[in-house]
Amino acid sequence: MIRKLDSFDEYLDFIRITPERFDGLKELHSAYKAEIGENPPTEAQLARLFDAIEYGKIDFFGCLDGNKLIACCSICCTFSTFNYGLSGVFEDFYIAPEYRHKGIAKRLVRYAVEQSGVKSLTVGCADCDVEMYKAIGFSIPLGNMLAYGLTFN
Repeated sequence: MIRKLDSFDEYLDFIRITPERFDGLKELHSAYKAEIGENPPTEAQLARLFDAIEYGKIDFFGCLDGNKLIACCSICCTFSTFNYGLSGVFEDFYIAPEYRHKGIAKRLVRYAVEQSGVKSLTVGCADCDVEMYKAIGFSIPLGNMLAYGLTFN
């Protein structure tokens, strides 16, 4: 059952997603890929993702309603000369549809930034998502983000 934000807020818990919660992350990640029109991750891709989480190559953060993972995002950290400190690339942002527009997005991003320790955070997004990212706190345009032309599989 989905509760109104003011009545279910006490059940929300923001967490760093560890390998023990990988099954919930797989569900959200598959739903995210489906929503943006991409193929679901293969078993080999999921195995690589699990290893990346386990060995600290990527950090996932999430929101639980009770024991159910309802939202996720990831941050990959690097050093940046934008702020001469720890910076992150923000990806994999997804909130289950029935939980959207309840204030979870801003809180999840804030939690992820605090827990990761980054001093700046960048996101690459489609034009249709710019206003959504602005609404949750991304506000400094850095020009165009391009991806090097490798085959992604």
